[in-house]
Amino acid sequence: MGLYDRDYARGNSYASQTNSRSEAQIVSFVKETYKLFAASMMAGAVGAYVGVPLAASISGLIWPLFFLEIGLLIGLQFVKNKPGINLLVMFAFVFVTGLTTAPLLAYTLGMNGGGAVVGNAFAMTAVVFGAMSFFAIKSTKDFTGYGKPLMIALVVIIGFSILNIFLGNPMFQIIIAGAVVILFSILVIYDTQNIMNGAYQTPIDGAIALYLDFLNIFIALLQLFGIFGNEE
Repeated sequence: MGLYDRDYARGNSYASQTNSRSEAQIVSFVKETYKLFAASMMAGAVGAYVGVPLAASISGLIWPLFFLEIGLLIGLQFVKNKPGINLLVMFAFVFVTGLTTAPLLAYTLGMNGGGAVVGNAFAMTAVVFGAMSFFAIKSTKDFTGYGKPLMIALVVIIGFSILNIFLGNPMFQIIIAGAVVILFSILVIYDTQNIMNGAYQTPIDGAIALYLDFLNIFIALLQLFGIFGNEE
């Protein structure tokens, strides 16, 4: 599951901290953030790999696992400055996100050409993520002030996603998934610029933000490709 609430409403709470950092400190911060992001991607992939053979069991536990994810994400905010335990909680969180993605992966892999659908969804996610990251770095436009509008858009999409759980409308799901791809593509720009500006308190904050951007784009594209690739 994705679509997690994040601290988009923090405004300029880290402005004084950012201004006090030297360029060398920011470069070091960015490197550490992307190292943790890469490690998170691997941990999430391990969770998905472990979860796919157990997809049927995980489907029955999806809500407890979802609340576990939320608990770990909230807990991470309390331990992110504590060496050792912060990484343990972070990797536990991304591992569980991999587990909860497993039923969708298993369903898609069970379709005709499902392996290609998963591969295409991941490749397209990587392309979108890379393109938005490059744009964020090269653009002269500042997207870091768009936190509140992005947060409102996220809440609206979450609301419609919950509604469609009860409606089960495929066309509605296509619209929601498309909106998710657009929103989180913009969030890649937003988060990347905040990371480059040293606006996050710790590298873990930035790494998890990027991980959630990538995860939600991937899930949305997997749903879209799965719907359009389903012969039914």
